[in-house]
Amino acid sequence: MTRTDARRLAGWSGAGVLAVATALSVLAVRWGGGGSIPFAAGGDLGLTTRGPAAVLLPVVLGVATLVLVVATATRETSEPRFVLLMLGFTAAAVLTVLASTLPALLLGWELMGAASYALIGYRWTDPHRVASGLTAFLTTRFADLGLYAATAAALAGGTDLSLDALTTLDGVPGQVAAAGALVAALGKAAQLPFSFWLARAMDGPAPVSALLHSAAMVALGGYLLVRLSPLLAASGWADDAAAWIGATTAVVLGAVAVVQTDLKLLLAASTSAQLGFVVMAAGVGATAAGTAHLVAHASVKALLFLAAGAWLQATGSKQLGDLVGAARRWPALGALSVAALLALAGVPPLSLWATKDAVLAAAGHRSLALETVGLVGAALAAAYAITALVVLLRPVQDDAASGDRVPARVPLALAPLAVGAIVLGALALPAVSSRLPGEVPAEPSPAGVALSTALVMAVGAVTAVLRWRGDVLPVRWTDPLRGWLGLERAAHALVVRPTLRLADGVAAVDDRLLAPAVAMLGRGTLRLAGAVGEGERRQSAAVHALGGAGLRGGGLVARAERLLAALVDGVARGAGTGSATVRRSSGTGQLHHYYLQVTGALLLVVCVPLLVLLLTNPR
Repeated sequence: MTRTDARRLAGWSGAGVLAVATALSVLAVRWGGGGSIPFAAGGDLGLTTRGPAAVLLPVVLGVATLVLVVATATRETSEPRFVLLMLGFTAAAVLTVLASTLPALLLGWELMGAASYALIGYRWTDPHRVASGLTAFLTTRFADLGLYAATAAALAGGTDLSLDALTTLDGVPGQVAAAGALVAALGKAAQLPFSFWLARAMDGPAPVSALLHSAAMVALGGYLLVRLSPLLAASGWADDAAAWIGATTAVVLGAVAVVQTDLKLLLAASTSAQLGFVVMAAGVGATAAGTAHLVAHASVKALLFLAAGAWLQATGSKQLGDLVGAARRWPALGALSVAALLALAGVPPLSLWATKDAVLAAAGHRSLALETVGLVGAALAAAYAITALVVLLRPVQDDAASGDRVPARVPLALAPLAVGAIVLGALALPAVSSRLPGEVPAEPSPAGVALSTALVMAVGAVTAVLRWRGDVLPVRWTDPLRGWLGLERAAHALVVRPTLRLADGVAAVDDRLLAPAVAMLGRGTLRLAGAVGEGERRQSAAVHALGGAGLRGGGLVARAERLLAALVDGVARGAGTGSATVRRSSGTGQLHHYYLQVTGALLLVVCVPLLVLLLTNPR
């Protein structure tokens, strides 16, 4: 088998695996339910196909299947390594969608982040792309700490680690859990102030961008907030915070998207802006509308990123100036992209028009000011979508009409996504949205729909005229927005550099104070141990010497005892003999006999104690 055959087999095998998984996911949603795997005390790996997961699971797998089909059209993205990374990324996204407990969610969440780092930096010989992957990874990892804080709060609050149980937390644990989940989701969804990492993620291959922006990673940040919307509401403040952050992101990143000259960066900024509507829906409790917007956006954005990748492959550029007339030069791909861009603009009756209005209606039910900000975000969506549309539809000059052929499988794979971009707005219709899992706090009013539609059409028309004429905005306005408002520089100034300085300071304290102190303590300990060891050796020698002396002394004492016993026996015998002699002498009356007896007795009295003393003290 040649290397080309191996690549082709890897790509199509991966797509086949995901196609089978998509079919099985439909069956799981229809007849499944949930289950758990023992993991740790009080925290099993729980999975469920109920709630928003029932809608999003087939979408994630279906989009991933089409992305891998398109990936087989190019050599780089059909390599076995790329296919395996994409399968791992998809598996992590599926686990995140199905998770019903915090341990399962953390596992999928972390694996998804690690796989995204490997995919964004897939061209590992390019330092810039690797650095981009690291920026995306570290930014989302910083926000992910919130999920660990939420887990710790659940443990401290005495509840189990299921996601549904988080709403039962009271007091400080409940507040910490809500804040942690909010921060983690905002980081993954590239909402303010974390949006800048999404621009760096554009350095990855186009299929990575398509999946990451549409149905995985970024989308799942919004999904988490939809899933935990009751927790946000229970906190008393996190729901309002989410709604306003989402609305603000829709406006600010919408403005960023309008001024971009790079098609992929335009689409990236629009992803943050569109996810702002999902976050806003979670904040106001419109979880059904948020889920519908997620699904419709997945079809739209996957199609547009894959089309951008195909044009990049064909023309060698992703700059809007080099893509003039691309929809005319590749008509099949162009027609599909036009449908997706019109849906992104919110043109009725396409998908994002209906889902966006459902979110805005729920926002108006909460706050008129919030709905107004959301309307501005919707108007900007029309502006950035029409900006790209005008560029792609402008007449192309003959000398710019060259370009490589787009493989036929690309538009064929994108066709289902185009259908979704057109018809998935039906999910927001009252008859359908009432069947979706989640809350529908308010249905769009005819006046509200008319106002938003008129605003979108007016802004779209003005943008089309200005772009067709070639008018440009003043540089003093566009430069800050084109640089994503300096968010990455601000992150470096406010977080990265202070953290590195703190690390340097801690390292200096460690090197100059703690390390010498520990070394000195170590040397002192060694010296003390040596002294103790020497003392023990001397003590042991003394004990041995004392033992030997004791043994020798014991022998001498035993010998003295034997001599003393013999002496006593001798004295006794002598006494017996003496007594007999005395008796004999007493009968004779001779004085010299008495004298000898007295002298012998005195010698015994004096000499015997002296002899005993000498024997017991040989020195």
